[in-house]
Amino acid sequence: MWEWLRGKTPLVDAFLAAPLVLFSLPGFLSGAYGMSMVLYIVLTAALLLPLVLRRTYPRAVFAVVALISGVQCALGGMPVPANFAVFMGLYTVTAGFTLRWGVAAALVAEVGAVMATFRYTGGTGDRRYSFTMLTVIIAGVWLLGLHMRTRRAYLRSLEERAERLERERDAEVKVAMAAERAGIARELHDVVAHNVSVIVVQADGASYAIEHDVARARQALEAISTTGRYALGEMRRLLGVLREDDDAGAYAPQPGVAELDDLVGQVRASGLPVTFEVAGTPPDLSQGRQLTVFRIVQEALTNTLKHGGPRVSAMVRLDYGRDSVEVRVDDDGRGAAASDDGRGHGLMGMRERAAVYGGTVRAAPRPGGGFEVLARIPTGDDE
Repeated sequence: MWEWLRGKTPLVDAFLAAPLVLFSLPGFLSGAYGMSMVLYIVLTAALLLPLVLRRTYPRAVFAVVALISGVQCALGGMPVPANFAVFMGLYTVTAGFTLRWGVAAALVAEVGAVMATFRYTGGTGDRRYSFTMLTVIIAGVWLLGLHMRTRRAYLRSLEERAERLERERDAEVKVAMAAERAGIARELHDVVAHNVSVIVVQADGASYAIEHDVARARQALEAISTTGRYALGEMRRLLGVLREDDDAGAYAPQPGVAELDDLVGQVRASGLPVTFEVAGTPPDLSQGRQLTVFRIVQEALTNTLKHGGPRVSAMVRLDYGRDSVEVRVDDDGRGAAASDDGRGHGLMGMRERAAVYGGTVRAAPRPGGGFEVLARIPTGDDE
């Protein structure tokens, strides 16, 4: 309930102004303060209604109630309970703004104290007493607002420090995890290299002995099978550790070029018009190359959604050549004018994926506007 009320600032301010309404009721019922009932109601409403927006527009509200009170004093109107709205406005400005604004609001209130002293008191002693009391009240309200401003600033600094420490802790954890994964990757390389070397040696021996010594060839094939199973088990265990999340579920198939239609459909559903074209005869691409093509298109369309701007459209084209596949993703968005938050690594990731297969990626704004991503992935067999 409290969290809901904190979001309803005018409602809370109206509730806090309710005591002044209650204090104003006796004057309304008795017709005191030397003014007509209608004038009393209008003056009270003019002073209290702005308090509903006290924390939404603090300086404007303080200016309004101070001006109304000043005009009231200049015209000789008697003070009413609603004039305490000046003190509430003074507190709000002092607590919510810089020291300069707080001092300015206090000086305005002090001018009102001087006016009230000379307007409503006669003797020198009475004037001195009234001025002293009003000054003490103004100073007390001002100091209370200054204390609240300092306390809020201190709490904000504590929250920022806690968030910074949490970010630093997460960064340290990520660094430690990255170092551990790097060590595991080196271990994986050693395991795979050793077992593949054993398999190659056994296969050469089996091919040599298969015509002269069938038993020895069978023994070599059994060793190949055992070593292969062992290597596969080790790779699965180590790759399971390298996973960034804790999900150790089933090995799901990775997307390929056949899933590009679904990807384009998802992007269209998000509001980005996309044209998808395919030229040439698709060769028999390895799963790794298909995944590279899919991720490049996915990252390029994601960048268009993030940085292309309103009313942008994109075009995806795959050109299958004799020895390579060309992936082109163009858009007509902001291009060079697009903002960069400095936190993305998508272009670097695309280049790294293409470089694994000896490919290249060029990503740059187009001369006529928009952005272009052009990738070429060789389709030849791996050496």
